Amino acid sequence: MSKTLLIVHHTPSPGTRELLEAVLAGARDPDITGVDVVVRPALSATVSDMLEADGYLFGTTANFGYMSGALKHFFDTTYYPSLDHVAGRPYGLWVHGNDDTTGAAQSVHRLATGLELAQAADTLAASGPLDAKMREHAYELGGTLAATLMD
Repeated sequence: MSKTLLIVHHTPSPGTRELLEAVLAGARDPDITGVDVVVRPALSATVSDMLEADGYLFGTTANFGYMSGALKHFFDTTYYPSLDHVAGRPYGLWVHGNDDTTGAAQSVHRLATGLELAQAADTLAASGPLDAKMREHAYELGGTLAATLMD
């Protein structure tokens, strides 16, 4: 039986879109088997998506020192219905902003801690234009999360 990696993202900018594409490529690496990758924009992701997934990757812009409103909406609608049902499941995070991404990352980590999710990879925090190294890190993030779910 395959496992499901849910990727919930808000990618309105070219930088966050590039990171999403690299994360997806890593999660779908041909060496990773038995993992279904489900991708949902943050405003479309549901409680069912959250409960049916075995692991998570969250992606967001850093907006005024916080996660995007779209990702916050996702957590607002899924937090309590998921509480006590997702503990221990792995998660990862990427954040992109024009300068400081610290507050955005911390806000997601606080919610993940409340849900008792297990951080499975270092946070990928990117500022400004992306380079090949940052895209490589995003690929590795996607691959790492998917690999944690392999049988």
